Amino acid sequence: MNKQKNGLLETPGDVALRSATQTVNGLYNSTTMAKDIVEKEPELSNGNPVRSGLELLSSKSNMLVKKVSNVIKEMIFNSDELPEVNYSDYISEKLHHDYTYLSNVFSKITGTSIQQFIIINRIERVKKLLLHDELNLTEISYKLHYSSVAHLSNQFKKITGITPTYYMQMKQTERTCLENLGYL
Repeated sequence: MNKQKNGLLETPGDVALRSATQTVNGLYNSTTMAKDIVEKEPELSNGNPVRSGLELLSSKSNMLVKKVSNVIKEMIFNSDELPEVNYSDYISEKLHHDYTYLSNVFSKITGTSIQQFIIINRIERVKKLLLHDELNLTEISYKLHYSSVAHLSNQFKKITGITPTYYMQMKQTERTCLENLGYL
């Protein structure tokens, strides 16, 4: 059944594509917000020792959060293989801090857990791998140490609101449109 929007007929496919695009854009905005939180640096006050001391502590926390973020991104995006040890052990070892301490500071500053940050970044890596069409879902699942394709798909849908297959179809549609316009 076709619906009208702004005087034009929409097919169910149009509605689904618009909904998925809004979901992806919303997730992009939330990921961007999390990135902004991690990258914020507090400004030091002029001459107020109490305020400067608190801000220095905050600055150290922000620096630590940035280091955690960088270790996670390096681990997920710049490595051909993810570490065989637990992520928590890997991050603790790299930064020479207790994981509980790192987790508490990270959560306090960003409002999200390290584990959730890892999941979001793993899904971003999955999206990039899907766009390049070099690996199928099974290969991506294996490469990123998911226990199964179903686990990857469930996590992908939970984070993005759409399935990996639908994501690939959306991107293929976008590519086709751009090719038809002469941009690719």
